[in-house]
Amino acid sequence: MGTEHDLAEGAINPLNAFNHYRRLLFGIAYRMLGTVSDAEDMVQETYLRWQQTPQTAVQTPKNYLTTTITRLCIDYLRSARVRREQYIGPWLPEPLMMQQDPAEQVELAESLSIAFLVMLERLSPTERAVFLLREVFEYDYPEIAQIVGKSAENCRQILRRSRQHLATERPRFPVSSQQQEQMTAQFLDASTHGNLQGLLALLAQDVTLWSDGGGQVAAALKPLHGSMKVARFLLAIQRKSLAASRADLAQVNGQPGVIVRTGSNIHSVMTFKIVGSSIQTIYIIRNPEKLQQLSKSGMTDHHE
Repeated sequence: MGTEHDLAEGAINPLNAFNHYRRLLFGIAYRMLGTVSDAEDMVQETYLRWQQTPQTAVQTPKNYLTTTITRLCIDYLRSARVRREQYIGPWLPEPLMMQQDPAEQVELAESLSIAFLVMLERLSPTERAVFLLREVFEYDYPEIAQIVGKSAENCRQILRRSRQHLATERPRFPVSSQQQEQMTAQFLDASTHGNLQGLLALLAQDVTLWSDGGGQVAAALKPLHGSMKVARFLLAIQRKSLAASRADLAQVNGQPGVIVRTGSNIHSVMTFKIVGSSIQTIYIIRNPEKLQQLSKSGMTDHHE
């Protein structure tokens, strides 16, 4: 994947060089941080540092820029841990709506999904950086070592540890996008029509529901477990809060999801982790701050 971003050195000026890698930089930062606004801040800070650095001190623009933004994200994550510990209720990533090329869809579905980003929360900032640079962006170990300031062998060990930490979280048999779309549509139909049995047929027995309201709107402060409890919770929400709302299928973080609107405002975004033929996890993002950029534009041009 990394090769598509390669640039003939000396071919273009510094501003054009930065713009050439902007998608790559946003892609790294968003996966590292899980929020659009923070990722954009890191891209902007990288640009400021790029402007202030003499070009004679830069061996290659790509290496300099990816090193800068990765280290900025590692530092930011270390400071963000305190804020996330003080967060009210579960913390979930900020959803991202994208335009994407069909050829990118399979890759995006894995490395941008809410489930994938939540899984990355189990890693330390450096582990997260090494894992993403190798597994998603396909950097070589010497390149990763230079970016994170460790030896290549150390980076291999970090990646091994990271894979072990995440082994139980990653499904052994990925579900096709067609099956995801079909099950998401069935979920939407069952939940909007109050069909308890229809929901139970889709949910895994040990399904978990996570709801992120950030302390600003009503949301479950702890995860809900079990198909009956989750199904009844969803139907209760539908009866009490969403009767006047409209729910639509949408592509969210490269996967089928559901966007619930009340009037012109986005009420919530739902995405799913599907394992086998069942919904294993439901993620509901309600925090208005995380829905702002969707409400403003509906779509963004980020698709890295």
